[in-house]
Amino acid sequence: MMQNVLHTPIEYLKGVGPNRGETLRKELGIHTYMDLINFFPNRHIDKTRFYKINELQRNSSDVQLVGKIVHFKTVEQKRGKRLVADFVDETGRMELVWFRGHKWIRENLKLNVPYVIFGKTNWFNGVFSMPHPEMELLADYKKNLRTAMQPVYPSTELLQKKGITNRAIMKLIQEVMKQSGLRFGETLNQEIVQELNLISKSEAIFNVHFPKNQELLAKAQFRLKFEELFFIQLQLIRKNLLHKRKIKGLIFEEIGENFNRFYKEHLPFELTGAQKRVIKEIRSDLGSGAQMNRLLQGDVGSGKTIVALMSMFMALDNGFQACLMAPTEILSVQHYNGLVELCKELNTSIYLLTGSTKTSDRKEIHEKLENGEIDILIGTHALLEDKVKFQNLGLAIIDEQHRFGVAQRAKLWKKNSIPPHILVMTATPIPRTLAMSLYGDLDISVIDELPPGRKPIKTVHRFDSNRLKVFRFIKEEIMKGRQVYIVYPLIQESEKMDYKDLMDGYESIAREFPDYQISIVHGQMKPADKDYEMDRFLRKETQIMVATTVIEVGVNVPNASVMIIESAERFGLSQLHQLRGRVGRGAEQSYCILMTGHKLSEDSKTRLQTMTSTNDGFQIAEVDLKLRGPGDLMGTQQSGVLNLKIADIVKDNSILSTARWYASKILKEDPDLSDEKNRYIRDAFARLMKDRTIWNYIS
Repeated sequence: MMQNVLHTPIEYLKGVGPNRGETLRKELGIHTYMDLINFFPNRHIDKTRFYKINELQRNSSDVQLVGKIVHFKTVEQKRGKRLVADFVDETGRMELVWFRGHKWIRENLKLNVPYVIFGKTNWFNGVFSMPHPEMELLADYKKNLRTAMQPVYPSTELLQKKGITNRAIMKLIQEVMKQSGLRFGETLNQEIVQELNLISKSEAIFNVHFPKNQELLAKAQFRLKFEELFFIQLQLIRKNLLHKRKIKGLIFEEIGENFNRFYKEHLPFELTGAQKRVIKEIRSDLGSGAQMNRLLQGDVGSGKTIVALMSMFMALDNGFQACLMAPTEILSVQHYNGLVELCKELNTSIYLLTGSTKTSDRKEIHEKLENGEIDILIGTHALLEDKVKFQNLGLAIIDEQHRFGVAQRAKLWKKNSIPPHILVMTATPIPRTLAMSLYGDLDISVIDELPPGRKPIKTVHRFDSNRLKVFRFIKEEIMKGRQVYIVYPLIQESEKMDYKDLMDGYESIAREFPDYQISIVHGQMKPADKDYEMDRFLRKETQIMVATTVIEVGVNVPNASVMIIESAERFGLSQLHQLRGRVGRGAEQSYCILMTGHKLSEDSKTRLQTMTSTNDGFQIAEVDLKLRGPGDLMGTQQSGVLNLKIADIVKDNSILSTARWYASKILKEDPDLSDEKNRYIRDAFARLMKDRTIWNYIS
């Protein structure tokens, strides 16, 4: 019965009606009583204390008083009028002020009757005043269901305009609680409730809105945050397990000639412990009989390509083909050249297919692919075309995951009657908490150490006033035969402004370095012109590359040893880290110089300090997550914000880990949630799945 009450449309609640109902739907997504109960306050004001007028301090804080209105008047102003009332208690007098809604307020104010008022105080012309106070007759105040800790709910301008104030929302929630009799069904099993010492669902709901004290508020928040994260993790882990049960994968039993010969005779360097661990994880997936769906995370330069190649050898050794898809032509050409170089002593046939592959070559590739003469195909989106048919594709590797959508991954699945194994590689380190939430349905491998012999990039912050010293340093590096990147920010709103910044920069660099060749690359160039300029730089025909952030992904120029980032304060941390990763690819010491003006916000200072103090992408991603929140971190392609009602994956990551642990444990013991002891979880999960799938959480 109780569940039915909570599913009542919001306009039927006393005090709402059709107009307010429409506003609540549009502004806050509140459609039913249940949505209102799950609309949580973002803070609480402690109203345990009543002040006297003579105790007020000149610090504009929120205070609560009891007194009477003895007089009010309308005062003309330059624009419009204000209503001013004299409010007194036994210790003194102050003013209450309203700038709008005069008529309604005048009609409803009662003189010489005790009121409880609450609001921020101002001190002006020797008198305290309180603009637009919250007011309640003392008699009503004593009767109402209330708490000394008053909730403050998120609001919008339109809500305020329509009179749906904080107090109005509190009243509506109190009304729902009365109607439901405060009986909210349990959603967790006894074991979790006891082990984590959780309060009941009903207590949690009541105390998150109207807590008696700080301690009960903390318990209520913990209980509700845990529950929210628990059900999301349950959904992700269950999806992964179902995937493994349902989607049969090709079984690679052999570790044969290709893999062993390369490992023993042609590996250019000793693998790091992290690389060995990840190869083991992939090998175990490929032999398990379930389709592999794995995310491989590694920082810039951590050696993901070798891991990818060795995984492809496992496919080849079992009689299958492999493909590697990259987001840009430049990147796919680089992968192709790199892999051909690594495999030159082996008789592995590797081909490249991109948008600019000639028609005659395409035809040859299509034929050879279908009759099995090609072992490894590398390319761009061109691999997804229906014309591209493999004889037996066993492993598909996708580089720079966030550039490809889920739909494109699904196209690769269809390239074989049994879906190929999928390995997704990303060089953007994703903090563990975010990865667990966004890619909970992928297994995750992390390469968290750099190959030996790599010199860490030296990063420094310099102000514009030191520009001449920086130019001298650039000249010294070019004299040693090195090359230099100079990057200007790209801010989407104003390409004209960026272009101007870039062209101004280019002209001053050309004036400063008349004896050197300069390449220029920006987003408004045709792809062919961009590739031509990049290629000149790669072949060392130009010494300086002036660019916008289009060079952020992928280009590998081992001879480039200096990265100058102009207006570095305008970049996000992960972008700065990606740009820095363009240097430090050869054996020489490399440098990254962050140039800024003197005016810096606190966030900018934190970013610059983080960049100069660490090269660890995962550490940087953690700071970035704290500064920007999960939404921006993933970029627009997969903004990955979890639409959470109460939990916050940055602040509550320890709760997230606990929730994931319990979700895994329960699904291991009871994969279908059919056990009687998990009945509440099963019912709550079924309701949740009916209302919203995990993709509603991931916007």
